[in-house]
Amino acid sequence: MGNSEIRRLDREIVTAERKLEAARNGELWPLTGSEKRKVLTALAGGSRAVVRGNSTSRAESKLERLSVQIESRLSAELSALRTVRETLIREDAKAKAQDTAAKKSSGWW
Repeated sequence: MGNSEIRRLDREIVTAERKLEAARNGELWPLTGSEKRKVLTALAGGSRAVVRGNSTSRAESKLERLSVQIESRLSAELSALRTVRETLIREDAKAKAQDTAAKKSSGWW
């Protein structure tokens, strides 16, 4: 269980880090469907305001709030994955220590 599970989590952590970096760069691929819809709605609202000659401050603030929410969600996912990984490593080390202690206590006879 130990090493394969930890390797799988390592891959997920790398993916989560790439998603977070992409979200910080303004890319849409790491977003969920509802987040994409909200971002595109805010962009459309800002475009509409530009065409009408109005201020885009509302759309800009909405996009800023969305980006903060998205980054916090992705950061929370990354943090949760790292916590699970550390827990698995700790459990694996504890199991190995118990196996070693059991072998030593059995003696040579």
